[in-house]
Amino acid sequence: MTKYLHTMIRVSDPDATIAFFNLVGLEEVRRFDSEQGRFTLIFLAPPGQAGVAEVELTYNWPPADGSAAEEYTGGRNFGHLAYRVDNIYDTCQRLMDAGVTINRPPRDGHMAFVRSPDGISVELLQDGHLPPQEPWASMPNTGNW
Repeated sequence: MTKYLHTMIRVSDPDATIAFFNLVGLEEVRRFDSEQGRFTLIFLAPPGQAGVAEVELTYNWPPADGSAAEEYTGGRNFGHLAYRVDNIYDTCQRLMDAGVTINRPPRDGHMAFVRSPDGISVELLQDGHLPPQEPWASMPNTGNW
């Protein structure tokens, strides 16, 4: 039997990424630091979904010799993560108020796209449909999503 475990994304700033996913509605459920491997694993999930629908944030520590940390680009190559939300307009407003660009606004009351601090595309899907509302209905796309 196959069971979904988690999706892993590499991050360059764990605190910024956790803050972003907190705005979406996820919370940290566990963390593991490896001194020997020089990495931290942080698992996030929606409330009540630990062990069911998790995102693993992998933070590779900068080299011990002081050289530059690894940079991650091409988040769009990953595809996207998707989360169902209770109210897409409230979620997008929370994100926008925190300085997050809404790349594909929820013009239809159903779907929006944003990006994490590391450029990972995140799809937000309304649980059901809401009628189109301003300012979302006439808001243009911004950047890539």
